[in-house]
Amino acid sequence: MCGIVGIVSKNKEQLSRIAAATQELSKRGPNNQHVTDFNNLSFGHARLSIIDVSEESHQPFTDNLNRYSLIFNGEIYNYKELKEELIQDGVVFKTNSDTEVLLYLYIKYKEGCLEKLNGFFAFSVFDKQENSLFIVRDRMGIKPLLYYFDGTDFIFASELKAIFKFKIDKTIDQVSLFNYLQFNYIPTNNSILTKVNKLAPGHFIKINNINNIDDIIEHQYYEIPYNDKETIQKTALNYEKSKEMLVGLLDDSVQKRLVADVPVGTFLSGGVDSSIISLLAKRHKNDLATFSIGYKDEPFFDETNYANAVAKKIGSNHHIISLSNDELYENLNDILNYIDEPFADSSAIAVYLLSKYTKKHVSVALSGDGADEMFSGYNKHMADFKSRHPGIKESLVKAGYPIWNKLPKSRNSKLFNINRQLYKFSLGANLTNKERYWKWASNLNEEKANYFLNEELVFNPQRLSDTAYEYKKRKDELLKFIRKDGDLNDVLYTDMRMVLVNDMLRKVDSMSMANSLEVRVPFLDHRIVNFAFNLPRAFKINADMKKKILQDAFKNDLPEEVYNRPKHGFEVPLLNWFKNELRDTIENDLLGSKFIEEQGVFNYSAIKELKQKLYSNNPEDSHATVWALIVFNSWWKKYISPS
Repeated sequence: MCGIVGIVSKNKEQLSRIAAATQELSKRGPNNQHVTDFNNLSFGHARLSIIDVSEESHQPFTDNLNRYSLIFNGEIYNYKELKEELIQDGVVFKTNSDTEVLLYLYIKYKEGCLEKLNGFFAFSVFDKQENSLFIVRDRMGIKPLLYYFDGTDFIFASELKAIFKFKIDKTIDQVSLFNYLQFNYIPTNNSILTKVNKLAPGHFIKINNINNIDDIIEHQYYEIPYNDKETIQKTALNYEKSKEMLVGLLDDSVQKRLVADVPVGTFLSGGVDSSIISLLAKRHKNDLATFSIGYKDEPFFDETNYANAVAKKIGSNHHIISLSNDELYENLNDILNYIDEPFADSSAIAVYLLSKYTKKHVSVALSGDGADEMFSGYNKHMADFKSRHPGIKESLVKAGYPIWNKLPKSRNSKLFNINRQLYKFSLGANLTNKERYWKWASNLNEEKANYFLNEELVFNPQRLSDTAYEYKKRKDELLKFIRKDGDLNDVLYTDMRMVLVNDMLRKVDSMSMANSLEVRVPFLDHRIVNFAFNLPRAFKINADMKKKILQDAFKNDLPEEVYNRPKHGFEVPLLNWFKNELRDTIENDLLGSKFIEEQGVFNYSAIKELKQKLYSNNPEDSHATVWALIVFNSWWKKYISPS
């Protein structure tokens, strides 16, 4: 696991900034930072040593004939098998790294090598003879890769903070800002800046001649296979055989992801997904260490009892990080400082702290990410299923909208959270499949998101304008797989493309890398993903159970209390902070009238009303929007308008 950065430019001053850009990635790669300059190209690499920790495996890495140079972020789990193939071809290796295997595999097959890789990665290869540049991102988008292009300079990097070290156009993308207010993250391959994009999962860029860059075109090499529900139903294996295959695929995936030359452990929240990963890891690693996080001062958010039960059952060496509100708050500035593009999923705070304490014991952790999106693990999945197959109870909830609308709603208490969920269900139940998905994925609807913008930035998504057209185009692209006559698999497929890549994976990658911890995700082995999206909806969810096939496949191996329990999420107690420790920041700094008016991005009247809602007896989800505004304005002060 590492950080990479590169720039193609004829401007020597721009090229000279590569060292500073590489240094920005030092937390991703604390063991070594190195740059290499070519004619119109500079490469930078920051290394976190995981496989073959020797100096010979430092990057940029060049082949024996000095034609190809590689910078690589990630791991190739099947590199030993691939190495044997290359040895048969006469390749003589000088290291034991997967980096060298990857380079020679690319030399042999060019972009065809991607079909052979099992791993997560973002890498770039420069061919000095052809003067060409190849840049690629893994199938699922586990590893990030952003690029900037202004017609003259082309820059790519693992993180936006490295791109900021060059002289770039910092114009804010208005649709991305609007989406950010809706979702608390940017749900597309666009970024917060107009000239920066994210390389899409399963895509690569090929620049044929770095001396003549006229256009940057992405090519897709992988797409999650997805059939209509009738085809899936006809071709699916029976349920028992499917369970057997799933267990085998998961076991092999976990075993592959335990390979490292440094200590490896697992995250263990006590949910089904992380429990399965920990169970399988323990079968291959007797001294497995597992890690979970809890809250001393917030019992409503604490779920360590489930993690304890699993650890006891599988016999792992379990570590509980039990945090007080003060400890959470003490790390807040470090988290805000690391965020280089607005991202306000507040559970990132917990992931940061879990990674920070896990890193004290291991350098690699396996997580259960990806299972919710593939197998229907979220509460919204059950709500969507029941809206498509309503019974008497669902009809009553739907009709009770006037009641739920008046009751207090908040995530911070059991009763108020139930009110919130009933209200949200009643809102979405009358919508089309696409609009229901958009509603339940959003924190703010279009009207409310617009209200928070300064009048010069406001646009009406229903009226034709360049901005409204672009918003509709992005929305239609995100929702294109949700069909009128489809089923819940449409929702899961959309979650993979939207929520998983841009929220969940972004969160885990950035917060773990902030602590120089590599997190591996066994559920996202492409063989498992391909398998999951050829399973019928009935194998995943019914009226009584989410993640049915996962729960049934491991039912005899884990504690009974882990199964089919309500999903809580990785929440943190934001509301208490906003009413206490962060109140001055909200009132007099980042959300104060002086800052907002000078900044010119947001509507202070809307923010004033939001603050009143936050401090009322019925805060609803106001704390989520307050956090989004704090994150954005903290980012703005650092990167757009530093004092």
